[in-house]
Amino acid sequence: MITAIVLINTERTRVNSVGAQLAGIDGVDEVYSVSGRYDLLAILRLPRIEELSVLITEKLSKVEGITHTESMIAFKKISAQDIAGMFDLGS
Repeated sequence: MITAIVLINTERTRVNSVGAQLAGIDGVDEVYSVSGRYDLLAILRLPRIEELSVLITEKLSKVEGITHTESMIAFKKISAQDIAGMFDLGS
C-alpha cells in the first residue's frame, strides 16, 4: 500500500468545498482542514504507485479552487507502539 500526504492551498472561500470534493475521490482516505501555511491536508492510500500518479496528476489537478499542492510519499509508519518497543528492555 502506498501512502502519500498532500498539502493543499485553496482559494480563500473554497476550503470547505475543495475538502468535500477531495473526500469524495477514490484513493483519498482522509482530508483535514489545518492551520498554518496550508489550508488542507489529504492522506492518500493506494495499492500501486501508478495509481497514485493518476490520482494526483489527473484527478486532484481538476478540483477547482486548488491553488497549490505539495506532495510527499510516506516511506514508513512509525507509531507510538513502535517507539515504545524500541525502549522496552523487557522484564
